[in-house]
Amino acid sequence: MLSEQGANAPISSMAIAYSGGLDSSALLHLAHNYAQQHGIALYAFHIHHGISPNADAWLAHCRASCEALGVTFAARHVTLAKGKSGIEAAARKLRYAALGALCGEHDVNLMLTAHHLDDQAETVLLQLLRGSGTAGLSGMDAANAAPELLGNPALVMARPLLPVARGQLESYVADNAIAYVDDESNIDPHYARNALRHKVMPALADAFPGFQERFARSAAHAQSAQRLLTELAVQDLGQCLDGECIDVAKLRLMSLDRAYNMLRHWFGTRALRMPSTAWLSEMVTQLVEARHDAQLLVTHPDCHIRRHRDRLHITPKLAELAGTRDEDDDVRGPGQLFRWQGEAQIAFPAYGGVLHFEQLESGIDPAWLRAQPLQIDFRKGGERLKPAPNRPTRSLKYHYQANDVPAWERERLPIVSAGKALLFAAGIGMDCHNVGAGDGPRIHLRWQSLVG
Repeated sequence: MLSEQGANAPISSMAIAYSGGLDSSALLHLAHNYAQQHGIALYAFHIHHGISPNADAWLAHCRASCEALGVTFAARHVTLAKGKSGIEAAARKLRYAALGALCGEHDVNLMLTAHHLDDQAETVLLQLLRGSGTAGLSGMDAANAAPELLGNPALVMARPLLPVARGQLESYVADNAIAYVDDESNIDPHYARNALRHKVMPALADAFPGFQERFARSAAHAQSAQRLLTELAVQDLGQCLDGECIDVAKLRLMSLDRAYNMLRHWFGTRALRMPSTAWLSEMVTQLVEARHDAQLLVTHPDCHIRRHRDRLHITPKLAELAGTRDEDDDVRGPGQLFRWQGEAQIAFPAYGGVLHFEQLESGIDPAWLRAQPLQIDFRKGGERLKPAPNRPTRSLKYHYQANDVPAWERERLPIVSAGKALLFAAGIGMDCHNVGAGDGPRIHLRWQSLVG
């Protein structure tokens, strides 16, 4: 079974995810035979979750089975957070992250899992019951990279048993007297997959023999459709992108289905969780249909989606900073007083960045600057700045608009003052009243935001 699914390119080593259950035990023996025939180093990696009271016994069984075959074995203990909801999903994330780490430690770039035809049918049916689109109904690929899951971009995860029914694996294990362990959680009907496996799938098998193969064909059709949708999304995104933003005017020309397809792909390129159709519909309604000059925000679990000058921006969710405005537009907290004593830079964590003091030919007299009590703060409204002798004094709001600084960025750009004199506004620059040239170096201020 395994040799028919052999890799297209020669490989020197590979690993299997080995739980000790029937499926992975069959894979261990098949992979061992294949590795011996082709001179490949084989590893078996076991993840100890500590959930079951039998977990230690399973680990011992897996180690002994590998020792008997001469397969290099390694295990990793992981611990689920207490009170964790969604234990299946949490355990899965920990398991795959640990497997990816083990592959990295042993310099293995190909990992085999024991997913089979019945697993594929269960996955498709689960996704159908969840109302998934074509991406979900595509099921599992025969091979794929999943760096966000495995934490290892070089690692390929392959499923050589995907065309094989569980019944065939049961026969193979029985015929070869392969010992395996039974995980008692596999019969717990509270888990959705177990409920399907023990209640729904047998009924389907009675009424529709061979339904697993037909589900697999449906998954292959969905994969083909998803590839076409992805190709279209790539083309549409290329036409709508303006730098890292989406041109709303071009988005408006698309049908809703096409717009949703492109936006989902856009989120995917940013490694963001895929939004629901309802959320996407609400986002498009708010951000696309509002008036041209509206400053809008839609909150995503991982970020903010904002509109500025008819462009959609993805911006990170940032920690609240001192002195920024609250939901009622009231300013919180006073500014921070400080003295400059010749440092090249001073960090201001409460304001989200670092203030640099750079030596240039034109700037503030360093002796004067040392003598001043300085203050960093966020603007309160009404501040004005003159950027050059030949330019008029304007409000900070005017300068931000002229420099095309989005409203949400202005809220996190501090100003620096000496008494009542405004010296510097991040995002705009120095006020010219205290700037000049001298015999020696002068000090020029520069703000570096630390996003995160």
